Amino acid sequence: MPQIVPSSFLTLHYRLGGPAGDIINTFNDKPATLSLGAGELSPAVEQRLLGLEEGVRTTFEIPPGEAFGPRNPDMMQWVARKLLAELGDPHEKYAVGDVVQFPTPDGLGSYAGAVVQVGDDGRVLFDFNHPLAGQSVTFEVHVIGVL
Repeated sequence: MPQIVPSSFLTLHYRLGGPAGDIINTFNDKPATLSLGAGELSPAVEQRLLGLEEGVRTTFEIPPGEAFGPRNPDMMQWVARKLLAELGDPHEKYAVGDVVQFPTPDGLGSYAGAVVQVGDDGRVLFDFNHPLAGQSVTFEVHVIGVL
């Protein structure tokens, strides 16, 4: 059976979850396809895939902070309503828990922030940490194909 190596192209089902539940779960949908080393999974998650054979289904418990780093208080940022209006719908209403996509400075990608607080002045406090930063992570995987 083919084994996963650092440059493998994979087809797999996987689930990433933390103490509050799943963040990603492909088991009830079509499987994911990805290339190891391309940054689609965290290095800690990729490391656990190495050496697994096609057909294997297993679960790993990853210690707090290892999969997505520690929580960084500097990733909590207030964003002015004026900037939010420039980047999206000027009439958008924000609520705690909403996840908002922001363009990268080069305009070629995006990143997400979760609304933590809406200020009386219209500013919005966003948490740009990964949702599983600083938490223990359960990583379940079913390796369907290895190229």
